[in-house]
Amino acid sequence: MKKFLGAALAAMLIAGGLSAAALAQNSMMSNSMQDPMVGGAAMSPAKNIVQNAANSKDHTTLVALVKQAGLVQTLESPGPFTVFAPTNAAFAKLPKATVDKVTSDNALLTKVLTYHVIAGRLDSKAIEAKIAAGGGSAKLTTVEGESLTAKMDGAKLVLIDAHGDTSTVTIADVYQSNGIIHVVDTVLVP
Repeated sequence: MKKFLGAALAAMLIAGGLSAAALAQNSMMSNSMQDPMVGGAAMSPAKNIVQNAANSKDHTTLVALVKQAGLVQTLESPGPFTVFAPTNAAFAKLPKATVDKVTSDNALLTKVLTYHVIAGRLDSKAIEAKIAAGGGSAKLTTVEGESLTAKMDGAKLVLIDAHGDTSTVTIADVYQSNGIIHVVDTVLVP
């Protein structure tokens, strides 16, 4: 079906007199809209946040902790949600004592996990617009209730937690049926 629509679009554009360069640019845009790869798996915008995260080899720790905290049903709901999803490597950077403390207390675990979630669908362009409107930074209120600060470091989107620690978005704009995921390299702590 996609090939048929692409061919039909190309035929209409040619009939409309657009150049080969315009057709090539359109083709590149179509290819760039393919499902992004995260953790070795294609992330389908037809799947919800939990379904996609469960397919990522880079997010097995996050998925296990979401299950432990009882947040699966919430993150499978219509939302929409914006999730800053720490990788396994991000969790591995935490001191063992911190991991033990957080994983042994479900209320604290829920607090940490929901600190990575914003109500609504904020893609990188929307966050960058908030940063620009805020004069170089923007406060993003988390589902947990506290704020994260977002800013740009060159072309990179950076989040700053309540302790002043930073986390960089390594893969932005992974669209889901119920929101959007931005992969981050460090766990944020309220």
